[in-house]
Amino acid sequence: MCPVCRHPLAQCACKSQQAALPLGDGKVRVSRETSGRGGKAVTVVRGLPLDAAALTQLGKQLKAACGTGGTVKDGVIEIQGDHADKLLALLLAQGYAAKRAGG
Repeated sequence: MCPVCRHPLAQCACKSQQAALPLGDGKVRVSRETSGRGGKAVTVVRGLPLDAAALTQLGKQLKAACGTGGTVKDGVIEIQGDHADKLLALLLAQGYAAKRAGG
């Protein structure tokens, strides 16, 4: 429960509970990771200047475009599989300053 508006935190509409957008250098980074995942590749998108709802919606669009699963947690979109090139093209087409990170 929010102490200010007395709504559940998922439905809180008051200004005190809205998280600030993460500050960065303005670049969206797309990388491929395998560490801690049993050798399975995951494409990670970091640095998006979006709130939680918009980030979830974008994650849904990217998962549908790749035809695979994934998740959004801690301000990071994780897409199952190695789709870095495809996601980079999609993000650039939507107007984000995206670049490939890592090897």
